[in-house]
Amino acid sequence: MNGLALSFYTRLFPMLLGTAKFFSALHPKLQTFFRLRRSLFKELEQQIHKLPRSSFRLWVHAASVGEFEQARPLIAALKEKHPEITLFVSFLSDSGYNARKNFPDASVVFYLPSDTRENAKQLLSLLKPDLLLLMRYDFWPNHLLEAKRYGITLILAAAVLQHGSTYFNPVLRGFYKSIFHLFDRIYTVSEQDTLAFQQIFNYQHAETAGDPRFDQVFLRSRNCERIDHLKPLFENRTVLIAGSVWEKDEFLLLDAWQELEIKPSLLLVPHEVNSEKMAQLYHELQSRSLDFVPISTLNKTFDPDRQILVIDQTGYLAELYALASMAYVGGGFGVNVHNTLEPAVHGIPVLFGPRYHNSPEAEGLVAAGGAAVIHDQKELAAALKTLTTNTLQREKIGQKASAFVQGSIGATTIITAGIEHYYDERTCC
Repeated sequence: MNGLALSFYTRLFPMLLGTAKFFSALHPKLQTFFRLRRSLFKELEQQIHKLPRSSFRLWVHAASVGEFEQARPLIAALKEKHPEITLFVSFLSDSGYNARKNFPDASVVFYLPSDTRENAKQLLSLLKPDLLLLMRYDFWPNHLLEAKRYGITLILAAAVLQHGSTYFNPVLRGFYKSIFHLFDRIYTVSEQDTLAFQQIFNYQHAETAGDPRFDQVFLRSRNCERIDHLKPLFENRTVLIAGSVWEKDEFLLLDAWQELEIKPSLLLVPHEVNSEKMAQLYHELQSRSLDFVPISTLNKTFDPDRQILVIDQTGYLAELYALASMAYVGGGFGVNVHNTLEPAVHGIPVLFGPRYHNSPEAEGLVAAGGAAVIHDQKELAAALKTLTTNTLQREKIGQKASAFVQGSIGATTIITAGIEHYYDERTCC
């Protein structure tokens, strides 16, 4: 029994989808959503037709880039042992697709079609996957139901059931219970999550594995070739990197940094680097009489003691933290803090704003003593002053940040072992 809620969804959603499509001309994001999927099946058929026969087909779905980063170490481990696996990767968001559309290990990268039963049937008839690996969340019931009917193994990885989430809403709990019971195996981030699946949703095939993002961050931290040319500039200096900062973060940070008597070298990495946002940032720096250099125009005249380095290009941030003595991560004064593991893995203190409770890794980092939550300019200036002038204190906090990451590595081994069990079942005969 899949439950009345799922049955109701499968009937109601096509009507809601039709209404959204009708009004999409009035909503740019909806318009983009439907436009990107207009010729999806035709393009998929052309791509899949060219693929060689394979004994095992793996479909990985991620909502966007962050969720896909959790899948990357799993994919790498599986492809290393079983290079013959055919890999399909789907995204819900256009940002996720655009960032990873050329992912080298994937045979095909595509947008997930709208969640109707007809679309799900057509998609599965093309992919013919043996296993669907869904990362963290983004549950589309019609696709899951059809996959189950096709006999496809369903695995949910990096699952989190945060306190106060919609999963526990009395009205929706039965709906999510039906969805969770479609999965053959669920790998959770923590013991607390496992217990919630077992006790609240009566799902007994949940196993604590941890978050594979820790493994991905650790692996990526070992490859910093892209910033080799910057290392001589910041060697033996105290360096503050402000990563993924929004406008609110920029104002707060610059106010606090200018207040310091002894200033660390500063690298500013905006969350968005489009021309409009960069022009606003440059105007703000100029209005404060601050000398800066965009990395796109960096030359030998750059002086980190008197100039701010502004990163106006994408793809640098994770590697840049290798240069840092401390980090401020943006987003904590907006919807939610951005990636805090990328700086923590390098053994440096991490600072961020008060909105971080949707990030289990940020909460864990604070609890471990490797990060501090900032509420205003005064707190930020005080924290920066301490971290800049007290080397011993900075190193102690950094060691706690590193230990938190190191102690959380290992999810990849557990999850890939589970996937290989199903791989062996499918390929043994």
